[in-house]
Amino acid sequence: MKVILIERVDNLGHIGDEVNVRPGYARNFLLPRKKALRWSKENLARFESQRKEIEARNLQHRQDAEKVAKTLTGASCTIIRQAGETGHLYGSVSARDIAEGLAAGGFHVDRQQVVLNRPIKTLGVHEVKVALHPDVAVTVTVNVARSSAEAAEQEAASFFESEEVAREALAEEAAAEASDEATA
Repeated sequence: MKVILIERVDNLGHIGDEVNVRPGYARNFLLPRKKALRWSKENLARFESQRKEIEARNLQHRQDAEKVAKTLTGASCTIIRQAGETGHLYGSVSARDIAEGLAAGGFHVDRQQVVLNRPIKTLGVHEVKVALHPDVAVTVTVNVARSSAEAAEQEAASFFESEEVAREALAEEAAAEASDEATA
């Protein structure tokens, strides 16, 4: 099926491109989400007459996304989940969980904007891409832990290059606190 793209679509094309796609992809994704028009001479003429408006609207959406990206850069969220001794979660962390975690931190992110190739199924600090616009994406940090204390320990560990350096730093900090308590 031949369609005319109204907005940029990853791995497909840019605004105004005429591309051939499978009928199901067009019917179920591109057309309902207003990302494309069916190709016809009438739709092509309609698109060309509205091209400047569509490009101006796209530019405005991109500028808004860039503003949000500035505030979202370096953001992180902590998600508490139950896990086994080996660090595998009993469930998984999905895009919805990450969007809710970011919302709790004061960021408005829709779950469709969170890009996960597969759900997170292990404890630890994970980098996750958030696509605010087809041209604007930012990476956020998601800390999956069993408890708040473990989350703080994982964040400290991710700050250092390796876990050994982090453990040494935590041990030194604990020793310094113990010596302060002993002298007091």
